[in-house]
Amino acid sequence: MVTTSFCEEAQLVDSEAMASSKNTDSELKIKDFEQQALPLMPQLYGAALRWTRNPSDAEDLVQEAMAKAFVAWGQYQQGTNLKAWLYRIMTNTHINKYNKQQKDPSRGGLDELEDWQLGDAESVTATTTRSAELEALDHLPADIIRNSLMAIPEEFRMVVYYAVVDGLPYSEIAEIMGTPVGTVMSRLHRGKKLLRILLAEYAIEQGYLSPDKAAQKTEQN
Repeated sequence: MVTTSFCEEAQLVDSEAMASSKNTDSELKIKDFEQQALPLMPQLYGAALRWTRNPSDAEDLVQEAMAKAFVAWGQYQQGTNLKAWLYRIMTNTHINKYNKQQKDPSRGGLDELEDWQLGDAESVTATTTRSAELEALDHLPADIIRNSLMAIPEEFRMVVYYAVVDGLPYSEIAEIMGTPVGTVMSRLHRGKKLLRILLAEYAIEQGYLSPDKAAQKTEQN
């Protein structure tokens, strides 16, 4: 399970800032952060584990996100949704890690991501495509679903992540994304449509779906 070693890592990252401040201020910062943020680590770890499908990678993601949160603790507005604030930091950290992997050929890119990175591919197929496409789409490989999802622009992809995979309500997604609920709903609709289009293109190529039926289903949704 995730430990509190992120504090040591964060203190190294924040060494210059902390060196210029009083020891008492630094101690208060650590104490305040640990009292408020540490209790939320199990929830963050649960999300990270769903995303990475690997306990070690999930721990690394949470540790890095918490280290960044500690460094930026002064930017957090007390009294606001701390969970949403931490969730956004972890989400951005996760996206940045993925982007770096794509740019680094040695990392293997999407081939190293399991089950489209966030969860059971079958659940996504059932939730986002079955009612809009054909039952044949259930036969699409997990890596195709994963790659298609990763091809969706970030603002749409993350809403699909939160709504479909994590099952978060619109109101909580709005807090995490920092957008109105109406924006969440429209982005989710757009994200699902983009995913359907990408999956339909592959289904046509593989003969799972005819072009006429794919066009008809896309227009209907």
